[in-house]
Amino acid sequence: MIELKSTEEIGRMAVTGQFVGELLAELGDVAAVGVNLMDLEHHARRRISERGAESCYWDYAPSFGRGPFRNVLCLSVNDAVLHGLPHDYVLRDGDLLSIDMAVGIDGWVADSALSVIVGTPDPADLKLIEATEVALEAAITAAQPGGRLGDISAAIGEVAHNYGYGVNAEFGGHGIGRTMHEAPHVPNHGRARRGLKLQPGLTIAIEPWFCRSTDKIKFDADGWTIRSADGSRSAHSEHTVAITASGPQVLTRRPTHGPTSANPTRKPATAS
Repeated sequence: MIELKSTEEIGRMAVTGQFVGELLAELGDVAAVGVNLMDLEHHARRRISERGAESCYWDYAPSFGRGPFRNVLCLSVNDAVLHGLPHDYVLRDGDLLSIDMAVGIDGWVADSALSVIVGTPDPADLKLIEATEVALEAAITAAQPGGRLGDISAAIGEVAHNYGYGVNAEFGGHGIGRTMHEAPHVPNHGRARRGLKLQPGLTIAIEPWFCRSTDKIKFDADGWTIRSADGSRSAHSEHTVAITASGPQVLTRRPTHGPTSANPTRKPATAS
């Protein structure tokens, strides 16, 4: 069942979204050559606890995965694209890192993801990240009241096609609000003017993710980490968005700023 949220409830989700956006931007700046993925995980745990928020990932146990997820971040490196299990890995020069997180504050959830390059960027990786960000913005623009869910999906698929990437249909966006995963499913490809009518109060997580040279995936032995089937690099961008009478409202928009002085080597892709 799809639950439409009131203006007040969207405002409460926006409080969570602001925290998620700020923490993701912070984590993107902390990520640097020589930083261990577990350092990022524990940094996020500390900040979530300080805010009095709750991780939606901790103890999450869907049909896939091997046992409950016992982390607050998904950290996916290079050919890993989704649900990367934080582990003892030190980031290297040129790594492409995707950071995904969802938290709840006072019963309202927001979910967002970004991809960054640590150290020296490969132009092909910058293009890949840019494609996910452009697709995300196109999808947000398409999320208009009175439109159709297929408009969002078609916008993502068109950008992927224009950049020369395939689109995987197994994992996409989703409804969000009181819990991390609600109806409807938001595919990353589809046909415009088809599907669910977009009404004010609908809140969704839109999350395009692409691989360089395949639309096929495989799972690690941990049951969580999803990788490109051919080992090519992958990128992922996501925002929580509310459909309002005046148009789409991004609830997880991140502060825009360059690398901090503590991390002068990270080269961000285009802002999202």
